[in-house]
Amino acid sequence: MGLATHTTNHKHPYHLVNPSPWPILGSFSAGLLAVGGLLYMHNVTPWLLYAGAFMVLLVMFLWWRDVVHESIVEKAHTDVVKIGLRFGMVLFIASEVMFFAAFFWAYFNASLFPTEAIGSVWPPQEIKTFDPFDLPLMNTLILLLSGTTVTWAHHAIIHGDRKGALQGLAATIILGLFFTVVQVYEYTHAAFGFRDGIYASTFYMATGFHGAHVIIGTIFLIVCFFRAYKGHFTPERHFGFEAAAWYWHFVDVVWLFLFVAIYVTGAGTPVAH
Repeated sequence: MGLATHTTNHKHPYHLVNPSPWPILGSFSAGLLAVGGLLYMHNVTPWLLYAGAFMVLLVMFLWWRDVVHESIVEKAHTDVVKIGLRFGMVLFIASEVMFFAAFFWAYFNASLFPTEAIGSVWPPQEIKTFDPFDLPLMNTLILLLSGTTVTWAHHAIIHGDRKGALQGLAATIILGLFFTVVQVYEYTHAAFGFRDGIYASTFYMATGFHGAHVIIGTIFLIVCFFRAYKGHFTPERHFGFEAAAWYWHFVDVVWLFLFVAIYVTGAGTPVAH
């Protein structure tokens, strides 16, 4: 009886998470996606990439479902737990900053000190770069606008305006999808491929991973849209949305750095060093 009372009536504000298969399955799925991506880029097989992407999406859905259940049904996300969630999200975004810093480092190392192998010029002579004030500028405006619409949705939630929150989220999701469509169109019309030297490799790795983050952020916002529709968010309890908004603003800021560093400063006539 004492054990049952202890497990059902906590005397502390912390959340003791039940055993879950999602961390190990998420790690396996991410590893499968990474290996599948490598095999796909080396023209071995695309199927592991597809399987990994499917597994990652499935684990995301099931894990989110459990976390939402803990918050809405079990009421397990106390004020103390929400502080931990906020710190966790901040640390996650900090790790993402370091992730993109590696690609920026590779790009600047190649561009500021071009080697003889690429003719000691940047961009390399054989590379025809994108016009930064064409599609890249359009995508920049799309993401900046999406930052305002997600802030609109946040403001609506804080003031209990469910309709405004749904409208702001819907607009942000549409803009995120539009950004992805424009980037895919840009890739299909690129004058260089992934294997065409250091410029192409760093370009596709940096912008491609950013595009993947836009897709993930869009999925995150779609989940928030359905949660807002079901009335899960209140002015006092809406950290799930806040985390999505933080992530989306991070994606916006990274794109601004990419636009300036790669599209603007990396465009034009090759310059000798």
